[in-house]
Amino acid sequence: MRRPVNRQPVLKAQDFYLLLALAAVRGERVTYPDLAALTGLSMSEVHGALKRAEQSRLLAFVDKQPRIVTPSFKEFLLHGARYAFPPARGAMVGGVPTAYAAAPLDKQIAPSGDPPPVWPHAEGTARGIALLPLYPSAPAAALRNPVLYENLALFDALRMGNARERKLAEQMFEERL
Repeated sequence: MRRPVNRQPVLKAQDFYLLLALAAVRGERVTYPDLAALTGLSMSEVHGALKRAEQSRLLAFVDKQPRIVTPSFKEFLLHGARYAFPPARGAMVGGVPTAYAAAPLDKQIAPSGDPPPVWPHAEGTARGIALLPLYPSAPAAALRNPVLYENLALFDALRMGNARERKLAEQMFEERL
């Protein structure tokens, strides 16, 4: 007897990464090639991510343009995403600062004696404890787009930071969305 196939849609890390990128270009008209260039995803990955985000009701298409459904996205971002995409840490590496060590939180939180969290990346300017990025192409994309960088760093603060860092990141996302 054949087993039934599970067709339950599942949100992937690349889907949430693409939503954070869409939040970075909020209000602009974007095409699939624009999103692919911004995020470093392939066109098919962009298409699949947008479809899964739409099925998850975090995104809607308005006049054929992908638009974040702000209330749903905000709820998931602030209350669920850190559980769906938990932080994975590693050893000391060179890389790109993230979470409290990157803008905009680095201006509000004084550095401690501990090594900062960094995404491992050859073009990184800091040495710290590795924090695997939400998606492998995120560090390179963040270096190309400062608003996307801030969104990704704030999300890292939400998913791995202490209570104060999470609260500041939450307030900053509230202002952005």
